[in-house]
Amino acid sequence: MNGSPARYVLDANVFIEAARRYYAFDIVLSFWQALVDQAKSDRVLSIDRVKAEIDRGADALKDWANNDFHEWFVPTDQADVIEAYRQIMAWVHSQAQFTNAAKATFSRAENADAWLVAYALAKGCMIVTHEQFDQDVRSRIPIPNVCQAFGVRYVDTFQMLRDLGAKIG
Repeated sequence: MNGSPARYVLDANVFIEAARRYYAFDIVLSFWQALVDQAKSDRVLSIDRVKAEIDRGADALKDWANNDFHEWFVPTDQADVIEAYRQIMAWVHSQAQFTNAAKATFSRAENADAWLVAYALAKGCMIVTHEQFDQDVRSRIPIPNVCQAFGVRYVDTFQMLRDLGAKIG
């Protein structure tokens, strides 16, 4: 990242878990405003395919995503992201560790995970996800496993907030 501050690209589970559990809109609205503020400072964003996952719901998160955060769901149809996606798919399909069903699920068009890693790889971002690295997993392909293979850094929501110095009040 050449000395510039880290940019964080958020997985759908960051938004969904926060909205449904610990940062519900009716309890901690300041969390959601902090995300917008950090996005305005070019530190936090997500991708169009994560927004598509959020848009499948009919709830306060979908409303917030469409009204307050929509401009920070960036497109993945960029040449460098598509090339990174191609590399990720080639790697995934070459891994004997994962079942064919896991590979098929990871490769589905509506699955944002590979695109999230591709965007982070192409743009030098850090991924924010609640998924954990699992060296023995076979039946699914966790984002951190792909990140580790490609040297993409990842953290959870709480580490991102600490790194950004965000205060939720």
